[in-house]
Amino acid sequence: MLDDSIGPLHQSVPQVVAVTGGKGGVGKTTIAANMAVSMARNRRQVMLLDADLGLANIDVHLNLLPPYTLAHVLRGDCNLTDIIMPGPAGLKVIPGASGNRLLSQLGRPENIGLVNAFSDLTMPLDALVIDTAAGISDSVLSFCGAAQQVLVVLCDEPASITDAYATIKMLNRENRVARFLVVVNKANSAKHGRDVFDRLNRVTDRFLDVQLELLSVLPQCEHLERSIRQQRTVVEAYPRSRAAIAINKLARKFEGLQKPTSPSGECEFFVERLVEHSMTSEMSAV
Repeated sequence: MLDDSIGPLHQSVPQVVAVTGGKGGVGKTTIAANMAVSMARNRRQVMLLDADLGLANIDVHLNLLPPYTLAHVLRGDCNLTDIIMPGPAGLKVIPGASGNRLLSQLGRPENIGLVNAFSDLTMPLDALVIDTAAGISDSVLSFCGAAQQVLVVLCDEPASITDAYATIKMLNRENRVARFLVVVNKANSAKHGRDVFDRLNRVTDRFLDVQLELLSVLPQCEHLERSIRQQRTVVEAYPRSRAAIAINKLARKFEGLQKPTSPSGECEFFVERLVEHSMTSEMSAV
């Protein structure tokens, strides 16, 4: 178990970013894991939450063997602090569960249980990176709607651009998210990445009242693929590779974004906002 004896979480207000993408296979989990490790290597207190509820795989990416997961917390077998695992560079990892129906269909009682669990955290934190599931399930919409920043990952595929647009549209209409960070992955060049972003931006400008910001263009890189097979992050395995250099720049740009000045998005209140969204949705449906 990690030391949780340091002062209360609300003494610092961390950045909370949900990494999503609509389509599976665009590199969302790889980017979330590498960005979190990059920030941790920069001596920041970072937590990575595997919120792909039901098909979690952050533990596979980081070569971890979690004895407990969020499923155990929901069943009351242990506390949230009991499942936090030490990851690379001092990263704190909250593992999800793979193939667990309970986590893929969270109801109000389970959400309330997670509220209490997150409120018990007493460790300092600079950033929380949330790896969401693919698609636009209720879970994805809830996690993204509760975070301070939403980072949309896409690549140069028609389905990826279409699904990214659908995700942005749903988050804007259902959760009133109006600003999105965008990362174009697997680009051949900076210009190629900008062209992909422009295609998405033209559609959102025409049909939605949202603002997109291109945060980074990440290149195709054989070292990244190699690191995935090795179950390591590329920023650790191949720190001089094109992918590692680009991801480190991405992490620094994220760290440079305007930081929250109130606790409205910090972890202590993060899941409470999920429950509020759930209750609002149920009331709207009545």
